[in-house]
Amino acid sequence: MTNKNNLNDSLKKLSDIVSWFEEQKEVDIEIGLTKVKEGAQLIKASRERLKTIENEFEEIKKDLDSVTVDL
Repeated sequence: MTNKNNLNDSLKKLSDIVSWFEEQKEVDIEIGLTKVKEGAQLIKASRERLKTIENEFEEIKKDLDSVTVDL
């Protein structure tokens, strides 16, 4: 997942994985393992993206705090 990847897309994919597990009467262990790995990668990448977004907001806040308004 790149920094440009949309968090909404990741959340949708995670939701799809959860739905898949909920719909199974018997979970194929191999397929389940693949889906768990995919979910873990999505979560890790999403956390990294959220941290980047948080840093961007902090930078914007610093810029706004440093601006002085001459009236």
